Amino acid sequence: MTTYETLLRLAFRTPADVAHYLTPATLGAYPAFEAAGAREQPFRFEQWRLGVALSLLRMLGDLGDHAEARAAADVLHRALNTAASPQEIDKQIGKENKLFEQIYTNLYVNDEGEALLDLFARTLDADSPDFLAQVEFEAVDLAREVDFDARYGDEDED
Repeated sequence: MTTYETLLRLAFRTPADVAHYLTPATLGAYPAFEAAGAREQPFRFEQWRLGVALSLLRMLGDLGDHAEARAAADVLHRALNTAASPQEIDKQIGKENKLFEQIYTNLYVNDEGEALLDLFARTLDADSPDFLAQVEFEAVDLAREVDFDARYGDEDED
């Protein structure tokens, strides 16, 4: 199993999530990038990047019951599954720009959430396969460490 597929499986754990989010387009984003010729690689790289970003936002949403992160993940999922070019990806995501801004303004504060947001930002900044692969690897490590079933912010520990 590739690091990309591992990340997807860690981010989408329930049978309903697997059925909805792990579509052929989502699962195939990284393999399509690897198999793409030079002309098609920029688009396939964007699809792979969307899959990584989608996974990170979904984990952020699950970590703190963060509705905006889940909604933004749905935007990325839709773009990954329907856009036929990098320009279409930008257009679809651009329509929901305020939603992505809300992720940062309405965020609860905890170390794991901040780490996921940092990885998300680095995913957006990724301009090479090596950089994106590094972010993806770190995301898998973090996903394996975080207890997504714990209720953050409900405890009074100081």
